[in-house]
Amino acid sequence: MKKELTIKVKSKFVNKYKNGYPLIMKDALINQNELDEEGTIIKLVDEKNRFIAKGYYGRQNKGYGWILSQKENAQFDQRFFENKLKMAIQRREAYYNSSDTTAFRVFNGEGDGIGGITIENFDGYYLINWYSKGIYQFREEIIQSLTNLVDYKGIYQKKRFDTKGKYIEEDDFVTGERGQFPILVKENGVQFAIYLNESAMVGVFLDQREVRKTIRDKYAEGKKVLNTFSYTGAFSVFAALGGATKTTSVDLANRSLNKTIEQFSINGIDHEAQDIIVEDVFNYFKYAVRKQLSFDMVILDPPSFARSKKYVFSAEKDYKNLLKEAIVITEDHGIIVASTNCSTFGMGKFKGFIDTAFKESGKKYKLMEEFSLPDDFRTIKEFPEGDYLKVVFIKKLP
Repeated sequence: MKKELTIKVKSKFVNKYKNGYPLIMKDALINQNELDEEGTIIKLVDEKNRFIAKGYYGRQNKGYGWILSQKENAQFDQRFFENKLKMAIQRREAYYNSSDTTAFRVFNGEGDGIGGITIENFDGYYLINWYSKGIYQFREEIIQSLTNLVDYKGIYQKKRFDTKGKYIEEDDFVTGERGQFPILVKENGVQFAIYLNESAMVGVFLDQREVRKTIRDKYAEGKKVLNTFSYTGAFSVFAALGGATKTTSVDLANRSLNKTIEQFSINGIDHEAQDIIVEDVFNYFKYAVRKQLSFDMVILDPPSFARSKKYVFSAEKDYKNLLKEAIVITEDHGIIVASTNCSTFGMGKFKGFIDTAFKESGKKYKLMEEFSLPDDFRTIKEFPEGDYLKVVFIKKLP
């Protein structure tokens, strides 16, 4: 049996939790110093000991755990987790039935009712991401639930709860058969090479699926495309398949070169006809200005926070300046795809950065379309921070 503790909530937070806010925040708790063992069941009560909600203690960069139920007698047992997973899988039925897309998110944390965990399906290989030691205490119930509900080839896991919120290196295989890597999966008919055995990064960020498809189907034809912070080149592959005359992929990580070559090659694209550059994006912008290079499309999808030898980038502070650098090397009538996964600000503020960047650059623009998370990345309105992705297609006007 898991330990259970009653924790009091400060009065100003009570309604927030009654209205379904799922993250247990340190600032909301009165006697949080009683919490010592992650995985402890927490019963939240108000200052008059009236029941509010029930969850678990698990320290994540975001807080002290997650609420799992508004019912006082809820039991967080095998059946509880299996019901949550079953509902999530039913919601993804269209993905399970697609032959065109074989990689998608099956379970999206608090959006599917259990904060601190995500599960993804890569053509029958499942990947569980654990974001705290607290949720990891329920691993047997969760893994058993998954194996009861799906036909799987193999199950892998990533423990992402090192003290700095980083991934813990180890053999990530859980059960089933070990994959022969790379596993090839499909997204809207395009292939990706996936590695579940290499580190926290598997080779593609599934939340950009609709954005990649839009670039391929509507914007890429005949265009010179610059893909910055390119990782394994997924945007470049979709642009090339959409008829781009040339793609240039720039990323600071050494691994990005071979990974990008691989993604082009498995899709039948001659990687030698594309430019793949291992360099700090900020240095590349300066180089492009010096050489008077310009592009018809510039894709900006930086991490929320990044550090290189010379630069520290924080989306909240520096995105506007990143946009200004991109504006300089974008052709008139060209498109900037501005994307951020930073959860500390919303779409309104993001559009404010865009507006300021163009004003300070003395240029006009038109917003073409915008995207947030695809439907397999389910979110709930009670937790707007969970809907972190913001992507805007911007046309630079002459």
